[in-house]
Amino acid sequence: MSKRESAAISRRKDSSPVHGQTAADETPNHLVYKKMQELINKMQEECAGVPVKTVKSFISKIPSVFTGTDLISWMLKNLDVDDQMEALHLAHLMAAHGYLFPIDDHVLTVKADGTYYRFQTPYFWPTNCWEPENTDYAVYLCKRTMQNKTRLELADYEAENLARLQKMFSRKWEFIFMQAEAQSKVDKKRDKLERKVLDSQERAFWDVHRPVPGCVNTTEADIRKACRLNKSSKTAKIGYAVAGGRISPSISESDLNPIDSLQKQIACLTQRLSRRNIKISKVAESYIGHFEQYTEYDPLLSAPDLPNPWISESPDYWDSEKNLKELSPKRVKRWAFSLAELLQDPAGREQFAKFLDKEFSGENLRFWEACHELKRVAKKDVKHHVFEIWEEFLAGNAHNPINIDSKAAMAVAKNMQNPDLYTFDEAAEHIYYLMKNDSYARYLRSEMYKELLCGAKKKTSVKGLRSVIAFTTSRREGNPA
Repeated sequence: MSKRESAAISRRKDSSPVHGQTAADETPNHLVYKKMQELINKMQEECAGVPVKTVKSFISKIPSVFTGTDLISWMLKNLDVDDQMEALHLAHLMAAHGYLFPIDDHVLTVKADGTYYRFQTPYFWPTNCWEPENTDYAVYLCKRTMQNKTRLELADYEAENLARLQKMFSRKWEFIFMQAEAQSKVDKKRDKLERKVLDSQERAFWDVHRPVPGCVNTTEADIRKACRLNKSSKTAKIGYAVAGGRISPSISESDLNPIDSLQKQIACLTQRLSRRNIKISKVAESYIGHFEQYTEYDPLLSAPDLPNPWISESPDYWDSEKNLKELSPKRVKRWAFSLAELLQDPAGREQFAKFLDKEFSGENLRFWEACHELKRVAKKDVKHHVFEIWEEFLAGNAHNPINIDSKAAMAVAKNMQNPDLYTFDEAAEHIYYLMKNDSYARYLRSEMYKELLCGAKKKTSVKGLRSVIAFTTSRREGNPA
């Protein structure tokens, strides 16, 4: 191990004590790491350890390697392991945690054959307890692209990660590139064999912390262990000697009521899962589409067909609202925006009711209207109106029976035991979505709606033509040829 690595390890250990323990002692997997390190130290003993050698391969040398066969043989001989499969499993766990690695593969596994493996330097052991950041990974990948070596070429997933990181850190990519260039220059000054070993060890370190897609990241702590660890570290705070105080660890409310505490955590996590996360670009697109759709109906952006009755003395607007026979094309066109727009307009609701009656489903709209009217009823009359709606639409011998699913029917039956303003909410919601997804779509495709839309346009065009004729006639009378 070089002086730089030993100095870095000592510096990390000196800067990480918490309550008399190192940061590694607080890691849930620390006991596993400690046992693995003891085993690795035994394997690296010069006399009784795994035979490590430098192998000649064609015109080059492969330094400090051992074969999978030698590793498994050593484990069967020196450990309390009788089965080769058990030894392979143990070796695989040690490789997955980054204590040894294959020199030619990104997948950290061990095979009982002639594949070459190498021990990881203690600087990159998990017990040093430092989680690398994305900027460190970006520097490493960028440095790999600067070295024209076949063994250092980026794999497909690494190239994708580099492109993603370059987009993420676009503002400070120049700084990352300078760091990678400086590290590359330092590496070139090293001995060739030493550089080979260090490159493979660094690559193995990132194979542990940024594994190949499909492989498990063993550095991630189990969430249950982490929660228990954080809970104990937060609740077991030692109270120092103060007047009237106590020295024993304080007991929190969550310790006294663990079930309530867990229920609160479950509720909080459930709320986070149900929260919708939408990209700002998608939100912006939906807002732009909404405003473009309603631009011609906004009196601030486009001139209205009739003057505003609140700021003028013209009653034309009120007259048009009363007259449901002559409908403007803008008004009819707006019904196609949504079912809510159609039902909000009295003329639209009347036309939709006629269409539903033709299809023998007019009771759906009447039930929905009755449920909305129920919300405006005085409190003393609520029960009477609830039973009226029940008798007309939902009872066994109802005059206008509606079809609702079993879930809504059970909810209504339960609510009828104690009727209130919200007794039929689930049934009304079910009927609304039934009209929205079925009847409303068919109404927009029906000849009835198309005739209304075309009829309104024809009336407008004829009215405009008459005004043009009247205007030209008056000019001729005023200026005879």
